[in-house]
Order: sequence, then C-alpha cells, then structure tokens
Amino acid sequence: MKTERQIVGRKGEEEACRYLMDRGHVIVERNWRSSHLETDIISFDRQGVHFVEVKSRTAPVMAAPEVNVDRGKQMKMVAAARSYVHGKGREWMRDSELFFDVVTVVFNGEEIEIEYYPQAFIPLYV
Repeated sequence: MKTERQIVGRKGEEEACRYLMDRGHVIVERNWRSSHLETDIISFDRQGVHFVEVKSRTAPVMAAPEVNVDRGKQMKMVAAARSYVHGKGREWMRDSELFFDVVTVVFNGEEIEIEYYPQAFIPLYV
C-alpha cells in the first residue's frame, strides 16, 4: 500500500511530465534507477538532455520545495546522469548538452502550482 507521500510524489511526476511535454520535451525515462542512483525524469528537447528532479508537496508548504535540492542531492543527480549517459546504447546522448532541472509541484486543493527551474544548477564536471 502506498503512503500519502508516495501518492503525492507520483501525481507530481505526472504533472511535471505533462508540463515538460507541453513545452516540447520528449520524455525518455521516468524513475530511472541504477543501484543507489535515481532520476525522476529524463527528457530531451532541441537544447539537449534534461535530468529533472521533481519535488511535490501539498499546501500549506512550510519551505519552498526547490530548497530540498541541496548540494548532496545535486551530486547524486550528476552521478546518476553520468551513469545513464555512459550506459549501453546511449551513444547519441554523449554529444548532447546536459541540463539539471528542478520542477516543483504544489497541490492546493483543486489548484496545482508548477514552477520550472531549467538549469537549476550547473555542475563543474559530469
């Protein structure tokens, strides 16, 4: 049985995917995992490959959801991207620009607030 947090997280990822697709992204993967590494959404658009962290909350929100993408989470996102891009059969991605984005989704009753932070951070090395 899923917890309330898991249900909100899944709904937030659905909304984030819809939001990105409406803006020209093609969703390549969702909830990609390899060992201890994971990425919520991997998408592709004319700019390059986007590794997207989704933060979903139910109002009232005590702190901005994007605050939870701290340095430690950023390092994990970069490690996951490195693992994914250098995986078998992904040669086409190796020459693409890589972006690390954050999408926040806040559910407030029937209202949904989505904020997109493209290039939320730029790692020194990938």
